[in-house]
Amino acid sequence: MKKILLLKLAHARSGDKGDASNIGVIARKPEYFSLLREKLTPEAVRKHFEGICRGKVERFELPNLGALNFLLHEALGGGGTVSLRNDAQGKTMSTAILRMEIEVPDDFETR
Repeated sequence: MKKILLLKLAHARSGDKGDASNIGVIARKPEYFSLLREKLTPEAVRKHFEGICRGKVERFELPNLGALNFLLHEALGGGGTVSLRNDAQGKTMSTAILRMEIEVPDDFETR
């Protein structure tokens, strides 16, 4: 097995829902979606955001779009109107999730 950045398999968007960061991860190709579904568990995403996300992580599947949506609760320091963080709306969380390493078979190729 080898590790690759999620960036090779998906693109992402993020924003806020109060104190929860809302991150959408969209497969670059339909054939990547099953791998994303397998590897991007709520537990794996929570581990990736350890120290940032203080609450639970919820995952919602949108198979017709080849996408997963995550809500990271207690991740924005109280939310946009009260947070003192530089990114109180969680706009950079999409970039952060794309830095996550995913384990794939040695012969897996991205094009």
